[in-house]
Formats: sequence, C-alpha cells, structure tokens
Amino acid sequence: MSDAFASILGQPQVRDFLRSSVKSDHVNHAYLFAGPSGSNKTQAAYAFAQAILCPKGASGPRGGACGSCDNCSRVRRKTHPDIHFYQPEGAGGYLVEQVREIVSDVALAPIQASRKVYIIDRVDLLNRAAANAFLKTLEEPPDDVVLILLGRTRDSVLPTIASRCQVVPFRHIPPSEAAGIVSQNTGASIEQSRQAMEACSGSITNAIAFLKARGNERMFFRSELLGMLSRIDSMDDWQLLMEARGIVEKSKAPLDTLRAQQEEELARNQDFLAKSAIRKIEERNKRRLSSETSGYLKQALSIISSWLRDVAMICSGTSELVINDDARAQMEALAPYADIVRISEALRQVDEAKESLDYNVSPETCFDVALMKVREVFDGAGSTS
Repeated sequence: MSDAFASILGQPQVRDFLRSSVKSDHVNHAYLFAGPSGSNKTQAAYAFAQAILCPKGASGPRGGACGSCDNCSRVRRKTHPDIHFYQPEGAGGYLVEQVREIVSDVALAPIQASRKVYIIDRVDLLNRAAANAFLKTLEEPPDDVVLILLGRTRDSVLPTIASRCQVVPFRHIPPSEAAGIVSQNTGASIEQSRQAMEACSGSITNAIAFLKARGNERMFFRSELLGMLSRIDSMDDWQLLMEARGIVEKSKAPLDTLRAQQEEELARNQDFLAKSAIRKIEERNKRRLSSETSGYLKQALSIISSWLRDVAMICSGTSELVINDDARAQMEALAPYADIVRISEALRQVDEAKESLDYNVSPETCFDVALMKVREVFDGAGSTS
C-alpha cells in the first residue's frame, strides 16, 4: 500500500490532517489551502486528489492510496480525466468566462472515477465578478465534486470565498530546511539542492523534479545558461537575439516527452470515451502544456535572477551568500565591471519578463529585453576584455 501523502514534504500537520480526513471518510466539498509560494500546496492537492479518487483510499491502513490502480497511475501522470487544474488566464487574474467554464463542467458526471476534483490555483486573484459567478457552486457543489482552492494567505482571498471552505494552513519552509528535504529526496548535494530551489522559485516539488529530470537535462541546461551569462558582456545585439531564441527552444525541449505521453493517453481512450469527454481531455492537455511551457521558461528567468543576485553579493562583499558556486570564478571576473543600480534594474526587468509570460507576450521578446538589460549591467567590461 503506497502512501499518497508521503509526497507532501515539509508539511507534517497538513499530511496528517488530510490522511485522517480520507481515512475517516470526512472529506468536505471545498478546501482552501493557504500558504506562501513554495510551501508544497499544489503537490498536497494532487496527493489529496489521488487518495480521494483511489477506490482503496479510505480502506487503506494509512488513509492513502493503493498506488497501483489505474486511477492512481493517471493521477501521478497528471492525466486523470476527473482531476481539473485551473490557473488565472487573464492579465489581472481569473476571467469571468473562465469561472463560468468551471461552473458548467462541475455539473457534468465524472468520466472515470466516482468523484471529480477541481484544483484552482491562485484564488487570491479571483476578483469579485469572477467570485460571484463561482459562489453558488462553491457553496453547494454536486455530491461527487471536491474543490481544492490554493491561495497565498487566507486574508488575500475574498471573505465570501474563504468562508465557504475548510481552511488548511501551510507553513513557510525555511530555505535551509527546504534544501535538506530536496537533498534527502534526490541524493543531490545541499549546494545543488539550493541551486535547484533557486531555479524553481522555492518550490520543493519542482526542485526535486528539476534534479531528477531525465539525463540530468535541467541541470545541464542551467550550466549552459550560466556559461552564456558569463560571456554576455562581449555579445553584440545579434548574438543576444540568437541566445534568447536558443533559451526558449531549450526550455521547451522537455515538453516533447509530455506531448507524446498525452497523445498516447488519448489513443488509449479513443475507443471507449464519448467525443465530449475526449474534447475535455484535449482541453485539459492543452492547458497543461501551456502551464508547463510557462514553468520551464520561468525556470530560465529564475536562473538568470539568481545569477544576478550572486553578482550583487560579490560586489557588496558578501560572497559567502553566493548560491551558484559552480559559476563563482566567472562572476568574480565580471563583478568589477558591474553596477549595483543596474543590477537592480536588470532584476526588475527579469521579473517583468516573468509577468509578461502570463500575459501571452512572445517568449522570445521577453528574453530579448531581459538579456539586453542584463548586458547593460556590465557596460564597459567587453571593451576591456
């Protein structure tokens, strides 16, 4: 018997509460998982969903999931047709049309399991108009539906939403503890674990996946990116444009495997699912591909931000705080030409590039602008090298 909740790393109280809820068959219709970025909320939601949908979840000795049935297998691969994950699609948060789609879908019967689970990320970005469209469903969903809402804090979520949910608080996991958890689950060194955490914006689950990627491809990508940054002072505009395109292409490379898995899953389902159900799966697959694409691109930008912060640490005489220690020599060579004010401006530009990706701005354009700004940090270095 596998324990689905073992993947909820760094949150023992949450793990025990959710396990107990499934074991005692006291699963509520709506939950608000409230905690800071990197506190493992999304992984906890999927673990909870797996235990809820597994036919043996409540009967297991630990209230987990069997780990071997078709439901469990599909949840692990994030291809289960009865688990729906949503993120804000509008520039300012959730669109009313997006929420109406959720409300409409909730009314439909499950495709494979006995229940359906909706994981709705960043509900703190649910404005009043979108929330109003959602309230009735949240208050009285069908008996076979469980809604799991994810937000940064309870106070950041509209009171009309929070009051209709069982609130599950997630604690902040200190960086040193988080790196230890990543190291323990991957066998990587603490230094590599910290580097993966930086690349993944503090997410323990994503950092573990980063380090466990096939052929160590994500760490290799990181090394290539850091190598490019060490030469950025001597690049002309055309070279920067080519580098930006290369980063985008390499960031998307892992999606080929995901796309193949999705196509294989659809092929297996074609013979026994209705056309409407197939369309739902195709829509879910498209959303996941879009989300994964954005995630990989943001990893690249996070690596750039981490490198810039390290250069700033060297410039300020606090080099003991450097995270990317494997690139220290190159950063120390560039640091004398850097300007702290320009580093701050470049960091701001990289953050803006991350936000622009959410607004469907061309990734190439985002990286073009970001790399141009990073090069400005070292104005004058290329002419003396």
